[in-house]
Amino acid sequence: MAAWAPYAGTDAVALTVVLLILGIFIAFLGTRLKNPLGTSRPSKTTIVLVILIWVLAILAVLVDSSAYIRYAQLLVKYGLLITHNSSTAPTPNPVGSVTVLSAVVSFVLIGYLTRKHGIKVALLSAFVGAAVGPMIFELPFDLIVFNMTIALPPSPLLFRALYFLPLFLTELATMLLVTFSPLAKLSKYTMFSLAGLFLVFAAWASIGFPYPSDPLPTLLNDVGKVLSFVVAITLFLGDRIDKSTKNQQSSSPQAPFSWKDGLQ
Repeated sequence: MAAWAPYAGTDAVALTVVLLILGIFIAFLGTRLKNPLGTSRPSKTTIVLVILIWVLAILAVLVDSSAYIRYAQLLVKYGLLITHNSSTAPTPNPVGSVTVLSAVVSFVLIGYLTRKHGIKVALLSAFVGAAVGPMIFELPFDLIVFNMTIALPPSPLLFRALYFLPLFLTELATMLLVTFSPLAKLSKYTMFSLAGLFLVFAAWASIGFPYPSDPLPTLLNDVGKVLSFVVAITLFLGDRIDKSTKNQQSSSPQAPFSWKDGLQ
């Protein structure tokens, strides 16, 4: 994990407001989503292409991040770069254990929830959920810290793009893995937990979105990571939600049809 400079002043306020609005809007969409939404299973060609992009993006991240850090260290060594709020060296990841533990719990829980569909589907769904979980956190997180990482000469924007573009590609490609599982569905619980993640980001932004080295930002980071895995788990609750909805409909008296029913 690379450190970054915190937001300050009006920038912190603006970021907080934007994240708060996004969280509220996502929660509102959740209230409008009455039934889980599934995706069509991609073709074999698409699956192979996504896996290829995913693997190449991960390799690019490994190579690119190492080169980025080595270049920054050389600039510091020869006095061409002075750092204040961010470090050029890889910094210890204070929430790595939370991520690993959440991934393990998500894998086991999703595997258990989907076990009746067979071992292959259950293992595939569990792997996809555990892989997607951290990416749900990392994509908005990387967008937030993109412009706050260390500015490398001669072109800070270029070097930031070279560092973050493989990360963005990895995160998006990983999220596409969700379509590989026939059980993945977007439900209102997915939207509510995602809204919670953005509200946590908003709370973090209200104190400047600093690096999680102090207790409060570390706590917010931990809670955000856990919520991102909750989002992933809810993607595999579709069958249970469908059954619950059908049971409620069968047990309740049938009301006369109204055009408003289709506009909920």
